[in-house]
Amino acid sequence: MEASLRAQRTAALLIFAFLSLLAVSSSAAQEIQILNAERRIDLSSQIAIVFLTLKVENTGKAAASEVLLSFPPTEADHLAEVKAQAASGKKRKKTHVPLDVKPTDVPDAPKGAKCFRIALLNPLSPGETSTIEVLYMLTHSMEPFPAEISQSEPQLVYYRDSAYILSPYRIKQQTTFIKTPSTNVLSFSRVEPTNRAGMELKYGPYEDRPAYSFSPVLVHFENNNPFAVVEELVREVEISHWGNLQITEHYTLAHGGAKLKGVFSRVDYQSRPGASGVSSFKNLLARLPPRVHSVYYRDEIGNISSSRLRTDSRKSELEIEPRYPLFGGWKSTFVIGYGLPLEDFLFESTDGKRYLNFTFGCPLSGTVVDKLTVKVVLPEGSKDPSAVVPFPVEQHMETKYSYLDVVGRPVLVLEKKNVVPEHNTLFQVYYSFNPVFMLAEPLMLVSTVFFLFAACVAYLHIDVSIRKR
Repeated sequence: MEASLRAQRTAALLIFAFLSLLAVSSSAAQEIQILNAERRIDLSSQIAIVFLTLKVENTGKAAASEVLLSFPPTEADHLAEVKAQAASGKKRKKTHVPLDVKPTDVPDAPKGAKCFRIALLNPLSPGETSTIEVLYMLTHSMEPFPAEISQSEPQLVYYRDSAYILSPYRIKQQTTFIKTPSTNVLSFSRVEPTNRAGMELKYGPYEDRPAYSFSPVLVHFENNNPFAVVEELVREVEISHWGNLQITEHYTLAHGGAKLKGVFSRVDYQSRPGASGVSSFKNLLARLPPRVHSVYYRDEIGNISSSRLRTDSRKSELEIEPRYPLFGGWKSTFVIGYGLPLEDFLFESTDGKRYLNFTFGCPLSGTVVDKLTVKVVLPEGSKDPSAVVPFPVEQHMETKYSYLDVVGRPVLVLEKKNVVPEHNTLFQVYYSFNPVFMLAEPLMLVSTVFFLFAACVAYLHIDVSIRKR
């Protein structure tokens, strides 16, 4: 009986605590209002880049330490990156300080919406205001329509969004600007006031909109920029303590735009480059680290000679050209490999550990990577590997066997989906290593040569002939 009463009391306390948290989160949302919001959406490439400026005010009686962001269900799966910074000052004297952004759950958010929490540097006192600048990127947010086009037709796409900014707070005034890559805008939704000037659409200003306001808009426009999508990229970074860092990258590249209808005519493509296949692409630029060497570019057939490498003291650029131009729905698989001096990327920390400082992301500029796998192959004998990445990734360990390996080399595998150029940032891999293990392979080679020599000497001194006694 007493146990039953205790269980009931515990359940009641848990329910009370949960309801209290809901009340606190709801009241916290009500104590913040947005005085002014300006959103600028850049659709110049295949990635929708959005700059959002919020001027928030604390209208409550207690200090606020965070601000919430919400994204509609139509954008939740396409969201690749979210960054925020606090802005202070005006124009040239304006300063920016990065803010921590983490996903969170908001109980009263619309079903399917994705929410984030922005932690303020200093709590916002009652009556105070603060300006927050948010950058977020959307991939695969432009839908080709028509879905199939001929070689001579331009590529038209749909972009869906909302004229109102989805927010858990009341917005006193807001404006949205949409920039298209060309003036050829076939149609767009109107939510008055709506204006168009050249390549820019303006929605608003809208006054005093309640929380979670939403008004869908659809823009149909021409976008012939390359929709270069790397469906899968596997980057293998192999560390050799003998002074080399070997990089091998396996690409599955596709054109994510409108599919080609009919047959491909190379004669028209070469004779009318400005009118035939305007949405296709035939070359890409890979930005590699400086002091790169032993570069190769090949596919399943063999080496591809249509590539050019330009290097200087600050960077290296590899311009690659597939065997054929890529139209919508077409794919190409290839491998890029190169070597780097180890001293530029491997260092020693204060606690005696060694760490690799390398770039995450895809070297091909202007591409979207659906799935990226980075494999850091450590030397045999390495222990306690750990990675420091500035954004969430999935991690697990593998083992790779190479020449003269006994127990195998530990491999730290990092995986991330929906990767954009903004993810080309440095990450670190820490590990412990005993220098004695560097003698393992030379000793094995010396031992092998010694035993071969001993076997030859023994063979020459052994008489195996059959004689009569």
